[in-house]
Amino acid sequence: MGKQYLMTAGPTPVPERVQLAIAQPVLYHRSPAFLEVMREVHENLRWIFQTSQSVLVLAGSGTAAMEAAITNFHSRGDRVLCLRGGRFGDRWSQMCRAFQLEVVDVESEWGRAIDVDAVAEALDRHPDIRAVYATASESSTGVAHPVREIAALCRDRETLCVVDAVSALGAFDVPQDDWGIDVLVAGSQKALMCPPGLAFVGVSQKAWRFNERAGLPRFYLDLARERKNQEKSETAWTPAISLVVGLREALRMLKEEGLERVFARHRRLAEATRQACRAIGCELFAVDSPSPAVTAVKVPVGIDGSAMVKHLRARYGITIAGGQEHLKGKIFRVAHLGYYDTFDILTAISGIEMTLSDLGHSFERGAGVRAASELLRSGA
Repeated sequence: MGKQYLMTAGPTPVPERVQLAIAQPVLYHRSPAFLEVMREVHENLRWIFQTSQSVLVLAGSGTAAMEAAITNFHSRGDRVLCLRGGRFGDRWSQMCRAFQLEVVDVESEWGRAIDVDAVAEALDRHPDIRAVYATASESSTGVAHPVREIAALCRDRETLCVVDAVSALGAFDVPQDDWGIDVLVAGSQKALMCPPGLAFVGVSQKAWRFNERAGLPRFYLDLARERKNQEKSETAWTPAISLVVGLREALRMLKEEGLERVFARHRRLAEATRQACRAIGCELFAVDSPSPAVTAVKVPVGIDGSAMVKHLRARYGITIAGGQEHLKGKIFRVAHLGYYDTFDILTAISGIEMTLSDLGHSFERGAGVRAASELLRSGA
């Protein structure tokens, strides 16, 4: 096998600095050395979440953080509003139903952002809604949803705003405190440049008040227990020690780059990817609000999207993602979040061009690479 290139929205490539940190001898999780690691990690998580509140670190995937964001703030039968515009918005709805909450859904067509007016209407129609569950970056469709406006609708109500930022945190601005997001969840394997296995939950004071009255059962993902321990830089249970050490290094790298430059890099790579795809005759799938984290692209007519993804990986060693559920075979998705830069995008675009040419798509060869390189070279 030749060199492999990972261009999916999660997991994403892990920098060598982070890999080397993870490879260090395992620390005892009650030792002073690990407590110092946790102290620094908590400080820098507050920085990237843009919050003054504690951000809790859990051993698990982003879905573990999503589950904790349900079980820690509700009692059985609570009414909640779930915003469904893709696979991960659907997951909120499915999980809330699994915990016997009464779910009201607001749906958008896949590829379009959630309609804020529809959210406001649902909240007015059901004044007893206890939480709105939203997705900042819907990686199944390449759409960024208007969570700032959604959070504003919840601010003066007895309603929590809960946001899945798993593929958003570190890719674009989702300031928890400034926007009034009550529960913000994320994972390690996206823009935070770590392997899968860590989940994060930022919790507002308003949400902690909900937690005091919540009656759903929980044990391992008991956030109040974790808060009590993590405020002392400890953990309730054995943490994913090596991953936390790696996270410390990844957060150091992001701080060295600076938050605004991190966001600008993601915007630049996203726009280069989109211009390249248009240049080779491909239509973008996200209609009105494309995410800086991942670009979803309609497969050209006559091309099997699943075959395209397989050919790109087998022939050229580049792994991108295809469509999910009813979009399988109809779109492909190119990620540009986390440890990506100029030549990662140019490599991906050149591989996509070669693959589409191999499969019979007619276009001006090299047009995509040229469009991307011109934008990236200009620094726009």
